[in-house]
Formats: sequence, structure tokens, C-alpha cells
Amino acid sequence: MAFIEISGLSKFYDSRAGRVDALAGIDLSIDEGTFLGVMGPSGSGKSTFLSILGGLCHPSSGTLRIDGIDLFQLPGEKLADFRREYLGFVFQSFNLVPYLTALENVMLPLAVKKMPTAEKRERALQVLARVGLKARATHLPGELSGGEQERVAIARALVNRPPLILADEPTGSLDSATSAEIMALFAELNAEGQTIVMVTHNPETKSCFHRTLFLRDGQIADAQEPALSGG
Repeated sequence: MAFIEISGLSKFYDSRAGRVDALAGIDLSIDEGTFLGVMGPSGSGKSTFLSILGGLCHPSSGTLRIDGIDLFQLPGEKLADFRREYLGFVFQSFNLVPYLTALENVMLPLAVKKMPTAEKRERALQVLARVGLKARATHLPGELSGGEQERVAIARALVNRPPLILADEPTGSLDSATSAEIMALFAELNAEGQTIVMVTHNPETKSCFHRTLFLRDGQIADAQEPALSGG
């Protein structure tokens, strides 16, 4: 069984102009350890797809199973527990708390965990070191560059050791050199076994993905895998 199983996934909204289909019957299997890129024009359904995958909004129809768990059969509290244990989120806007240090921001997902504060601090320092920012642990977000803030956001996503990372345009507000550094970090994490699903507009990131999913009008328009070299 694949790590992620999606069947007949649809999402529609009612508006004054009528029904809007954000997703229209997505079928997809994703193996553990995959680095999946999701691309497509604005309005193609990328963000809706990622939101449903993260349990942040419910589909209108269809099923989503992660590690054999049917997400939308879980009651609200269990779904929140699932997100906390299984998922790490990385956003283009970083979503860092401006009055907390880098270390404190990374520690936030551990707030509800029953472990000593010293242990939480040590785990947060470990992931900051993993993304090359241990020396910046006491700095506020406003004292960090855009690339450093993105690395803090990645560290925060990793601190709970989730099996799945969801990233929404993580390089969208970064310059090309910093974007390349962030993508190299994601590639390293994936090489270590991390499953990653990333929404992006940047075609230069395609070489990092095992598979690239192209959405158009809420449907899979194309799915590509990098060509294998050799005979």
C-alpha cells in the first residue's frame, strides 16, 4: 500500500456566480520517501489540494488515506492530533511569530508534548543545527534574512519528526541563489527518507522532484517522472 492514497478527491464551493470546482476527481498514490512537486497555473487547485492533504479543509467527496488512516473519518480532536504527529507545514510567508526568537518559534509545535522543557529546547536546537542556524537561535525573525526565516520555518516543520512535510511555495519570496539553497536542503531531507509534497510555480525546482504533478482546472493534466539515465 502506498503511503498516501487519494481516490475521487473533489472540492467545490458555492458562489454568487455558481458552483466553483477547485478539485474535480483526483486519484493519486504517493509512496513513502517520495519528493512530489505540484505545479500548475493560478486557480488550478494546487493550494486546495495541499490544504486537503494537510487536513486543513474537508473535501466535498472522495477519500484520503495517509499511512492507512482515513483522515476525514477522524473526529475533530483526532484530526488535530494527526496533523500534529504526522505533518510538518512550510509556508511561503514563513508564519513566524515576530516577538519570539528562532529557537522559540521552532519549539512551538512541542508546546503540547509532555516532555521536559530542557528536552524540547535541545530538540529545537538540533533541528536548527540541521538547517545551519544554531548560531542564530536567539535572534528574532526581523533580525534574520528571508532565507534564514525560511530555514527556521523548515526547522519548525521538522521538530516533531513528522513523516510528511507539506510545503507551499517555500521559495516564492526568495532570490534565485537563496531558493537554490533551500531546495538543496529539501533534497537532502528527502535523501534521508523524508516524504515531501511541495507546491511551486518555479520550473527550476523540477529537477529535485521524483514526480511532478501538473494541475489544471482542478484535475491532473499531466504527471511526470524524471527520465532515468543509462541503458
